[in-house]
Formats: sequence, structure tokens, C-alpha cells
Amino acid sequence: MSAIAAYRQLFAYSGLSYVVFAFFGRLPLAMSQIGTLLLVQDATGSYGIGGFCAGALAVANAVGAPFFGSLADRIGQRPVALVQSLAGAVGLAAVVVLTWMDVPWPWIAVVAAAAGLAIPQVGPLARVRWRPMTAAAPNQGRLVSTAFSYEGAADEATFVLGPALVGLAIAVVSPGFAVLLAAAVLGVFGTAFALHRTAELVGRRPTDERAPGRLLTAGIIVLTVAQLTIGIIFGSVQTGNSVVANDAGQPGLTGLLHALLGVGSVVAGVAMAVIPDRFPLPRRMLVFAVALLVLSLPLLWVGSLGWLVVILIVLGFAVAPFMITNFSIAERITDPARTGAAMTLLAAATGLGYAVGAAIAGRLADSGGATPAFAVTVAAGVLAVLVSMLAGRVLRADLPG
Repeated sequence: MSAIAAYRQLFAYSGLSYVVFAFFGRLPLAMSQIGTLLLVQDATGSYGIGGFCAGALAVANAVGAPFFGSLADRIGQRPVALVQSLAGAVGLAAVVVLTWMDVPWPWIAVVAAAAGLAIPQVGPLARVRWRPMTAAAPNQGRLVSTAFSYEGAADEATFVLGPALVGLAIAVVSPGFAVLLAAAVLGVFGTAFALHRTAELVGRRPTDERAPGRLLTAGIIVLTVAQLTIGIIFGSVQTGNSVVANDAGQPGLTGLLHALLGVGSVVAGVAMAVIPDRFPLPRRMLVFAVALLVLSLPLLWVGSLGWLVVILIVLGFAVAPFMITNFSIAERITDPARTGAAMTLLAAATGLGYAVGAAIAGRLADSGGATPAFAVTVAAGVLAVLVSMLAGRVLRADLPG
């Protein structure tokens, strides 16, 4: 089956409205992180403080995601995603108001953390719905693989569109407007995702059902660390982009530059649907990790915006395949009753990595500019390779068949 035919069949099971709601529902998380960084940096003049506040939002989201994922596994996605969407929208609006009021930045960081805690992980929750949606398909296994390829591409597309919207909003209005836009998108599309009919397919778990299996298996721990490295890459690249753009006198390009990382990633993510099953997932993980490292090295010699544009697009071709592989493995090795928790745990690790990458790169950028910030990206690539090398045997043991 061709990729086009596979995607056509997949979306016939979900319906167009689900695809739209799930896609736009995940945009605010990408928008809020870079929006908070630029909003606070603009108000305080410090990359470090901006990175700290954005990191506080990301860390809180990472800490809360596994809890809310487990809660959704127990009581259903609808009530969890609905409350989170509304609360998150209010929290993001509060960050903007406090910044406009010149409240001391530590308080802004606290409110940013509260907003981050509330923002739902729509992408991981959407992944959970695909297996029950395609239950009647005779080729369900292949469709689920296609769905995960799509979800990886959709995640990366949000990191194209999200920062691009932020950059456009800043260029036209202000950083505050960009964060308010994220709040509005979350309130509308997060709510729509929560209320969609597919939420009923992953409803409350029966009280008489057997106790679910362990979540923190060796395989899941390895995959969590792998996703941490991807988050560090996101956070450090975003900070380095901000420095390069400001040094070039074009601060409004920061969001657009970061969006370029997702361009190649989206293309590669969509193409993952045609990779044959005979290419084992653990081997894919290592191959894509090596690609992350090799393609990130040129960032250490960035000398202009034009050169940075090329490097970011090319680097993106390794990002989505690595993430898709990690999530695909997690879905296969996790007890079905724990899938929501596993998906959100990996997403949480990505958010935590973003916070670490943004905070470290921000401190280094304050004193040394873009190159030390991008050195954090390369270090994350090294870590991804080491984790993938060490993980091969563990994942082969855990994968069925």
C-alpha cells in the first residue's frame, strides 16, 4: 500500500474534524514556550530570565503530563483534556497580564509554571485514540504505524506553524499578543479535541478490569531519556536562533528560524509511513540518533542567517524519524491500559529536555553568544547516540515478536 493510500484509509476512520482539532489543539504548547521566552526577554532584556520562565512552563508541563496521562487512562480523556484546556488558556493570559504590569519576573515564572501544568499534551493523547479508532481495519497494525508517522509529522508541523505564528504576531503586534493568541487557540481547539466523539473510545476504565502492568519498564525508561535529548535540542536551538536573529538586528525572525527545524522534520515524518517493517525499530533509533549528531555539528560554525536557514532545514530531517521511532516502540511495549501514561511520559521528557536545553543555552548565550548555545545541541546529539547504542539490547528484549 502506498503512503497516500494508507493516509487516505487512516483518515477515513478518524474523520476530518478529528485531524483538525487534534492538530490545532497541540499548537499552543509550542507557541507558549517560545512566546514566553520572547515575551519575558523583551521585558527584562535577559535571555537567561526569558529561558528560565519558558523553562518553568516546560518543566511544569513535563511534571504534570504523566499524572494527567494516567488520569485520562483511568477516567477518560474528555474531562481531563477539557479542564486542562480551559485552565491553560487562563494561565497563559495571566502570564501576559503580569508581564504588562511589570510584576517581578520570579512571580511571572511561577504563573508560567502554573499555565504549563495545565496545558494538555494533545499529541500523546491523540496517539492513544488511533488503535481503538482502527479496531475494525483488517490491516490495523500497518494503519497504527501510519498513524504514528502522521502524529510525528503533526508534532513537528506544530513546531513550524507555532513559532511562525509567534514570529508573525510579534512582528505585527507584540510578544504579549503572541501569547494571548496561544491562549485563544488552546481554549477553542483544546476544548474541541476534548469533546470530539473519539474521546469516547478511550473512556473510563472499568473498575473490575485487571490491574494494568508496570509503566516504568527498562524500555520505557530508555525511551524517556531518548526523548529528553530531543527536548534539549529544541530548547538549545531555539535559544541559539534567538541570539543569531538579535545579532542580525532581526529579533522578529526568531520564531520563523525555529520553525525551519520542523520543515524537513515534517517531510521526513510523513515519509516514515513507507519504511518497511523489516527495518527493526531499535536499529532505526540508532541510525536517526547518529543523523541528529552529524547534522547538528555545522551549527558550531554558523556565521550568517542564510547559513543557519540551510542547517536548520537539513537537521530537521533527523528529528521526526527519531521521535516517531521512540513513540512507536513505546506503544508496542506498553500495557494497553497504560498507553496514555506512556505517551505523555515521553512527551513530558521532551518538555523537560526543552527546559534544560533552554536554561543552559540561555546562560551560555548571555556570556558567549550563539556558538556555546548550539554546543548544547551537539552535546544532546552525542547523548542521543549513546542512549541508542546502549538501548538496543533492552528494546529488542521488550518488543513483541
